[in-house]
Amino acid sequence: MSDWSQQSWFAHVPNVLTMLRLALVPVFIIFLFADPQFWPFRLASACAFFLAILTDFFDGWIARKYDLTSDFGKLWDPIADKVLTGSAFVCLSLLGELPWWVTVVILLREWGITALRVVMLKYQVMAAAAGGKLKTVLQSVALILYLLKIDSVFMQWLAYLTMGAAFVLTVVTGVMYVLDAKKLRDAHLATQNQN
Repeated sequence: MSDWSQQSWFAHVPNVLTMLRLALVPVFIIFLFADPQFWPFRLASACAFFLAILTDFFDGWIARKYDLTSDFGKLWDPIADKVLTGSAFVCLSLLGELPWWVTVVILLREWGITALRVVMLKYQVMAAAAGGKLKTVLQSVALILYLLKIDSVFMQWLAYLTMGAAFVLTVVTGVMYVLDAKKLRDAHLATQNQN
């Protein structure tokens, strides 16, 4: 463990960044709804969203590099991600820029898996998987493209395709989490039965 990670204040940096991500949610929403058709506000909204996404990258990087992973981070980091991206999905659907069925399916998956992770705490903390992280990246890129709403056929198609890929990966990784949870539960119950 490095000297940095031994300093008590530094040990809290990843969790502070997670909380900062939550605090940035109302900021990007305010900019988005201040005037949805005024591009400088759309840009400000996208920038606030991007800054929030950066906190996700840095809190994970710092936690891994300095061995500062915690159960708090494992649980709250994905929750903060879901609040951030979920808010963006809902806002874009409220503005009529993203079909509600896309938002509903993604939110059902996201919050369903979050609830599953909470239930699984009695067996084991389920950390984010690689597929889940890629899903978050794709969702984030798609949402930034939608938030920017650049008046270009190429950018619009790029946004559609990225959102489509994010949608598919969201559903697939959701199924994978359910299967992983079942394996963890079965292994736990098998160990208990042996004892």
